[in-house]
Amino acid sequence: MADRLPFDIKEAIVQVCGKAFWLKDPLKAFMISAGVPEELYERYADESKFKIARNILSDLDRMGEEGWLIQRRIVTEFYKLRKVPDENVQSKDAALSALRSLKELALTQKIIVESDSNDREQKAKEARRKQEAIAARANRMEELRNEYNALVLSKDDPQARGYCLEEIIAELFEVHEITFRKPYKIRSEQIDGHFNFRGFDYLVEARWRKEFPTKVQVGRNPCGFDNIYYLSKAQLTVYYNIIKFII
Repeated sequence: MADRLPFDIKEAIVQVCGKAFWLKDPLKAFMISAGVPEELYERYADESKFKIARNILSDLDRMGEEGWLIQRRIVTEFYKLRKVPDENVQSKDAALSALRSLKELALTQKIIVESDSNDREQKAKEARRKQEAIAARANRMEELRNEYNALVLSKDDPQARGYCLEEIIAELFEVHEITFRKPYKIRSEQIDGHFNFRGFDYLVEARWRKEFPTKVQVGRNPCGFDNIYYLSKAQLTVYYNIIKFII
Protein backbone atom coordinates (compact mmCIF):
# COMPACT_ATOMS: atom_id res chain seq x y z
CA MET A 1 0.00 0.00 0.00
CA ALA A 2 1.42 3.39 -1.06
CA ASP A 3 1.52 6.29 1.41
CA ARG A 4 1.50 10.02 0.84
CA LEU A 5 4.99 11.40 0.13
CA PRO A 6 6.55 13.61 2.83
CA PHE A 7 6.71 17.34 2.09
CA ASP A 8 10.51 17.46 1.77
CA ILE A 9 10.50 14.65 -0.81
CA LYS A 10 7.89 16.44 -2.90
CA GLU A 11 9.82 19.71 -2.67
CA ALA A 12 12.99 17.89 -3.75
CA ILE A 13 11.10 16.55 -6.79
CA VAL A 14 10.07 20.10 -7.68
CA GLN A 15 13.69 21.28 -7.48
CA VAL A 16 14.90 18.47 -9.72
CA CYS A 17 12.17 19.16 -12.30
CA GLY A 18 13.07 22.83 -12.34
CA LYS A 19 16.86 22.45 -12.40
CA ALA A 20 17.54 19.18 -14.22
CA PHE A 21 15.41 19.98 -17.28
CA TRP A 22 16.05 22.90 -19.61
CA LEU A 23 13.31 22.09 -22.15
CA LYS A 24 9.76 21.09 -21.29
CA ASP A 25 9.51 18.20 -23.77
CA PRO A 26 12.03 15.99 -21.90
CA LEU A 27 10.22 16.81 -18.64
CA LYS A 28 6.89 15.80 -20.17
CA ALA A 29 8.35 12.55 -21.52
CA PHE A 30 9.86 11.76 -18.12
CA MET A 31 6.62 12.42 -16.23
CA ILE A 32 4.55 10.30 -18.61
CA SER A 33 7.08 7.45 -18.42
CA ALA A 34 6.68 7.52 -14.62
CA GLY A 35 2.92 7.11 -14.94
CA VAL A 36 1.64 10.68 -14.90
CA PRO A 37 -1.48 10.87 -17.13
CA GLU A 38 -0.80 13.02 -20.20
CA GLU A 39 -3.95 15.05 -19.69
CA LEU A 40 -2.78 15.92 -16.19
CA TYR A 41 0.55 17.19 -17.50
CA GLU A 42 -1.13 19.18 -20.30
CA ARG A 43 -3.28 20.92 -17.69
CA TYR A 44 -0.20 22.82 -16.53
CA ALA A 45 1.97 22.69 -19.68
CA ASP A 46 2.10 26.50 -20.02
CA GLU A 47 3.44 27.02 -16.50
CA SER A 48 7.12 27.09 -15.50
CA LYS A 49 8.80 23.76 -14.85
CA PHE A 50 8.75 24.36 -11.10
CA LYS A 51 5.01 25.08 -11.15
CA ILE A 52 4.30 22.13 -13.47
CA ALA A 53 5.90 19.75 -10.99
CA ARG A 54 4.29 21.32 -7.91
CA ASN A 55 0.79 21.32 -9.45
CA ILE A 56 1.11 17.75 -10.72
CA LEU A 57 2.19 16.53 -7.28
CA SER A 58 -0.76 18.36 -5.69
CA ASP A 59 -3.23 16.77 -8.09
CA LEU A 60 -1.68 13.36 -7.50
CA ASP A 61 -2.14 13.90 -3.77
CA ARG A 62 -5.87 14.40 -4.33
CA MET A 63 -6.08 11.14 -6.29
CA GLY A 64 -5.35 9.18 -3.13
CA GLU A 65 -3.44 5.89 -3.19
CA GLU A 66 -3.30 5.75 -7.00
CA GLY A 67 -1.72 9.20 -7.12
CA TRP A 68 0.66 8.46 -4.25
CA LEU A 69 1.89 5.39 -6.14
CA ILE A 70 2.62 7.55 -9.20
CA GLN A 71 4.52 9.99 -6.96
CA ARG A 72 6.70 7.14 -5.76
CA ARG A 73 7.31 6.03 -9.32
CA ILE A 74 8.54 9.53 -10.10
CA VAL A 75 11.01 9.28 -7.21
CA THR A 76 12.09 5.80 -8.33
CA GLU A 77 12.69 6.92 -11.92
CA PHE A 78 14.76 9.87 -10.71
CA TYR A 79 16.73 7.54 -8.46
CA LYS A 80 17.63 5.34 -11.42
CA LEU A 81 19.22 8.24 -13.30
CA ARG A 82 23.02 8.30 -13.41
CA LYS A 83 23.31 11.61 -15.23
CA VAL A 84 21.34 14.78 -15.94
CA PRO A 85 18.17 13.85 -17.88
CA ASP A 86 18.42 16.96 -20.12
CA GLU A 87 21.89 17.63 -21.56
CA ASN A 88 20.78 21.16 -22.55
CA VAL A 89 20.38 22.28 -18.94
CA GLN A 90 22.34 25.46 -18.21
CA SER A 91 23.88 24.42 -14.89
CA LYS A 92 24.73 20.74 -14.67
CA ASP A 93 26.21 21.23 -11.21
CA ALA A 94 22.92 22.60 -9.88
CA ALA A 95 20.99 19.84 -11.63
CA LEU A 96 23.21 17.09 -10.23
CA SER A 97 23.07 18.63 -6.76
CA ALA A 98 19.26 18.66 -6.82
CA LEU A 99 19.17 15.07 -8.10
CA ARG A 100 21.65 13.97 -5.44
CA SER A 101 19.61 15.59 -2.67
CA LEU A 102 16.45 13.80 -3.81
CA LYS A 103 18.25 10.45 -3.89
CA GLU A 104 19.65 10.95 -0.39
CA LEU A 105 16.21 11.84 0.98
CA ALA A 106 14.63 8.88 -0.79
CA LEU A 107 17.18 6.49 0.71
CA THR A 108 17.02 8.03 4.19
CA GLN A 109 13.24 7.85 4.28
CA LYS A 110 13.17 4.43 2.58
CA ILE A 111 11.00 5.57 -0.30
CA ILE A 112 12.64 3.19 -2.82
CA VAL A 113 14.79 0.95 -0.63
CA GLU A 114 12.56 -2.06 -1.29
CA SER A 115 12.69 -1.61 -5.06
CA ASP A 116 16.47 -1.07 -5.00
CA SER A 117 16.93 -4.09 -2.76
CA ASN A 118 14.88 -6.24 -5.13
CA ASP A 119 17.02 -5.12 -8.07
CA ARG A 120 20.22 -6.06 -6.23
CA GLU A 121 18.78 -9.39 -5.16
CA GLN A 122 17.68 -10.16 -8.72
CA LYS A 123 21.13 -9.30 -10.09
CA ALA A 124 22.76 -11.46 -7.41
CA LYS A 125 20.49 -14.40 -8.29
CA GLU A 126 21.29 -13.98 -11.97
CA ALA A 127 25.04 -13.89 -11.21
CA ARG A 128 24.74 -17.06 -9.09
CA ARG A 129 22.74 -18.76 -11.84
CA LYS A 130 25.43 -17.96 -14.41
CA GLN A 131 28.20 -19.21 -12.13
CA GLU A 132 26.28 -22.42 -11.45
CA ALA A 133 25.75 -22.92 -15.19
CA ILE A 134 29.47 -22.38 -15.86
CA ALA A 135 30.40 -24.84 -13.11
CA ALA A 136 27.88 -27.42 -14.36
CA ARG A 137 29.24 -27.10 -17.90
CA ALA A 138 32.82 -27.52 -16.70
CA ASN A 139 31.85 -30.60 -14.67
CA ARG A 140 30.02 -32.15 -17.60
CA MET A 141 32.96 -31.46 -19.94
CA GLU A 142 35.27 -33.22 -17.49
CA GLU A 143 32.89 -36.19 -17.35
CA LEU A 144 32.81 -36.38 -21.16
CA ARG A 145 36.61 -36.18 -21.25
CA ASN A 146 36.81 -39.11 -18.84
CA GLU A 147 34.27 -41.08 -20.91
CA TYR A 148 36.32 -40.51 -24.04
CA ASN A 149 39.59 -41.49 -22.32
CA ALA A 150 37.88 -44.68 -21.13
CA LEU A 151 36.91 -45.42 -24.74
CA VAL A 152 40.52 -45.00 -25.85
CA LEU A 153 41.58 -47.69 -23.37
CA SER A 154 38.60 -49.91 -24.11
CA LYS A 155 39.02 -53.29 -25.82
CA ASP A 156 35.58 -53.09 -27.42
CA ASP A 157 35.36 -53.40 -31.17
CA PRO A 158 35.68 -50.15 -33.16
CA GLN A 159 32.01 -50.15 -34.16
CA ALA A 160 30.84 -50.22 -30.52
CA ARG A 161 33.26 -47.44 -29.65
CA GLY A 162 31.96 -45.51 -32.65
CA TYR A 163 28.43 -45.63 -31.25
CA CYS A 164 29.70 -44.39 -27.90
CA LEU A 165 31.57 -41.63 -29.69
CA GLU A 166 28.31 -40.53 -31.33
CA GLU A 167 26.76 -40.13 -27.87
CA ILE A 168 29.71 -38.09 -26.64
CA ILE A 169 29.50 -35.79 -29.67
CA ALA A 170 25.77 -35.27 -29.08
CA GLU A 171 26.46 -34.42 -25.44
CA LEU A 172 29.12 -31.89 -26.46
CA PHE A 173 26.59 -30.05 -28.61
CA GLU A 174 24.04 -30.07 -25.78
CA VAL A 175 26.57 -28.76 -23.25
CA HIS A 176 27.32 -25.82 -25.53
CA GLU A 177 23.61 -25.24 -26.21
CA ILE A 178 23.81 -25.97 -29.93
CA THR A 179 20.76 -27.71 -31.34
CA PHE A 180 21.84 -31.14 -32.55
CA ARG A 181 19.89 -33.95 -34.15
CA LYS A 182 21.14 -37.32 -33.01
CA PRO A 183 21.89 -40.21 -35.41
CA TYR A 184 19.04 -41.14 -37.73
CA LYS A 185 18.49 -43.11 -40.91
CA ILE A 186 17.41 -42.07 -44.40
CA ARG A 187 16.36 -45.24 -46.18
CA SER A 188 19.37 -47.48 -45.73
CA GLU A 189 21.88 -44.71 -44.99
CA GLN A 190 22.99 -43.88 -41.46
CA ILE A 191 23.39 -40.16 -40.66
CA ASP A 192 25.44 -39.70 -37.50
CA GLY A 193 24.02 -36.29 -36.71
CA HIS A 194 22.97 -32.88 -38.00
CA PHE A 195 23.42 -29.29 -36.77
CA ASN A 196 23.10 -25.76 -38.06
CA PHE A 197 25.98 -23.34 -37.60
CA ARG A 198 25.87 -19.69 -38.69
CA GLY A 199 23.10 -20.37 -41.17
CA PHE A 200 24.63 -23.49 -42.73
CA ASP A 201 23.48 -27.08 -42.24
CA TYR A 202 26.06 -29.77 -41.52
CA LEU A 203 25.82 -33.55 -41.45
CA VAL A 204 28.01 -35.42 -38.98
CA GLU A 205 29.84 -38.65 -39.68
CA ALA A 206 31.48 -40.17 -36.61
CA ARG A 207 34.08 -42.88 -37.06
CA TRP A 208 36.51 -44.42 -34.64
CA ARG A 209 39.90 -44.38 -36.35
CA LYS A 210 43.24 -45.42 -35.03
CA GLU A 211 45.11 -43.17 -37.45
CA PHE A 212 44.48 -39.70 -38.87
CA PRO A 213 42.30 -39.69 -42.00
CA THR A 214 44.17 -39.47 -45.30
CA LYS A 215 43.93 -36.52 -47.69
CA VAL A 216 41.65 -38.55 -49.93
CA GLN A 217 39.31 -39.43 -47.03
CA VAL A 218 39.15 -35.82 -45.90
CA GLY A 219 38.61 -34.57 -49.44
CA ARG A 220 35.48 -36.70 -49.79
CA ASN A 221 33.76 -34.46 -47.20
CA PRO A 222 32.40 -31.29 -48.87
CA CYS A 223 31.80 -29.47 -45.59
CA GLY A 224 34.49 -30.26 -43.05
CA PHE A 225 35.59 -32.77 -40.46
CA ASP A 226 35.90 -32.90 -36.70
CA ASN A 227 38.91 -34.24 -34.91
CA ILE A 228 39.42 -35.03 -31.24
CA TYR A 229 43.18 -35.44 -31.40
CA TYR A 230 45.53 -32.46 -31.37
CA LEU A 231 46.56 -31.28 -34.83
CA SER A 232 49.98 -29.73 -35.38
CA LYS A 233 50.38 -26.57 -37.50
CA ALA A 234 51.80 -28.67 -40.33
CA GLN A 235 48.80 -31.00 -40.28
CA LEU A 236 46.38 -28.09 -40.15
CA THR A 237 48.07 -26.57 -43.20
CA VAL A 238 47.76 -29.83 -45.15
CA TYR A 239 44.10 -30.31 -44.28
CA TYR A 240 43.25 -26.64 -44.76
CA ASN A 241 44.46 -26.83 -48.36
CA ILE A 242 41.86 -29.55 -48.92
CA ILE A 243 38.95 -28.28 -46.84
CA LYS A 244 38.15 -24.92 -45.29
CA PHE A 245 36.10 -25.95 -42.25
CA ILE A 246 37.84 -27.79 -39.44
CA ILE A 247 36.42 -28.34 -35.97
